[in-house]
Amino acid sequence: MNLYNIKDNSEQVSFAQAVRQGLGREQGLFFPEQLEPLADVDALLDLPLAERSARILSHLLGDEVPAAKVSELINAAFTFPAPLVKLKDGTYALELFHGPTLAFKDFGGRFMAQCLAAFRTNDKITILTATSGDTGAAVAHAFYGLEGIEVVILYPKGKISPLQEKLFCTLGGNIRTIAIDGDFDACQALVKQAFDDEALKKAIGLNSANSINISRLLAQVCYYFEAVAQLPKADRAKAVISVPSGNFGNLTAGLIAKALGLPVKRFIAATNANDTVPRYLKTGQWEPHQTVATLSNAMDVSRPNNWPRVEELCRRKGWALETLGSGMRDDAQTRAALKRLHQLDYLCEPHGAIAWDLLSEQLAEDEVGVFLCTAHPAKFKESVDEILNLDVPLPGPLAKHAELPLLSVNLPAEFARLRAFLVG
Repeated sequence: MNLYNIKDNSEQVSFAQAVRQGLGREQGLFFPEQLEPLADVDALLDLPLAERSARILSHLLGDEVPAAKVSELINAAFTFPAPLVKLKDGTYALELFHGPTLAFKDFGGRFMAQCLAAFRTNDKITILTATSGDTGAAVAHAFYGLEGIEVVILYPKGKISPLQEKLFCTLGGNIRTIAIDGDFDACQALVKQAFDDEALKKAIGLNSANSINISRLLAQVCYYFEAVAQLPKADRAKAVISVPSGNFGNLTAGLIAKALGLPVKRFIAATNANDTVPRYLKTGQWEPHQTVATLSNAMDVSRPNNWPRVEELCRRKGWALETLGSGMRDDAQTRAALKRLHQLDYLCEPHGAIAWDLLSEQLAEDEVGVFLCTAHPAKFKESVDEILNLDVPLPGPLAKHAELPLLSVNLPAEFARLRAFLVG
């Protein structure tokens, strides 16, 4: 598999190198040179999740990774289902929270960990990543205990849910966590500064596990096929998928699935008040505002790092950006959406509720809607309980970590302090 740097097309790398390297020159994102449509998608959709996913990724990776090895990596990573739950006629929830950390990022995080373990040399590897909530837990648990790999996770202090924090800041061992005095964009800026520091990169073997890493992105392509596979065959080509969007890796993966031949009619990019992309699609002006804290904190991103991949794919496929549906919901609208979903006997959380609300607004009568449920409601227990007047029980993984002490250190949003921590 050959990939190129979107910012500097002369930099071209293999899949293994892209996984190990994370970012290209000038903080450029790697993108596949070839995205040829799959043969006989209908037959693929009849296969089980793991077998189908191995075939999709083998198609993308080509002869770089033997098919048997791809199957081994997938079978080790995708050990949980992604059920499609029918709410009412024509509307479905794709539940992506049945993995070990109860969030969709288990798919990408676990596949990336398997890839790095398979591709690593004897050199030291340090995973440095920023999280607005769910990435931290998925990455921490995927890499926990892997020999020769250190993980450092930055997150905005006081701006993720307490249970999200507990799930990845209580592990210790090769997992170190830092609460940064700032928002997610400040955390991500620190990560980018670290990748611009060549001496630091070499000294600690720097890599990133954010959705900017191509292995995570390709793994996410697979659950879009799983969603469509569970729809009635007559409805597949009418599918509209609403995607809760923060850093926009999830939407990018869906568009790649469409480029590979998945019969999806269109997508909706659903954001909270951090609505840089919906405003851009309306006005053509890229004007990020200051990031604001919301109920749907994993989407509190004003400068989505994966957006260049969306534009690159649309440019290559000749898809007009305006064909993307989009919209935002503020916290009051999110609360109302959660309540209406609960009246339909479906317990959701803020991110999924935003995706459902925009889907309900934009779905035509002759279309079938799917919205992505990216996290278990218990991960946002405080807000869900308060909004719905419930006492959501904690699943096993959350109950276990809720009782453990936090092991994070606190740092200001200053690169010199982060650098000293990393080399120390």
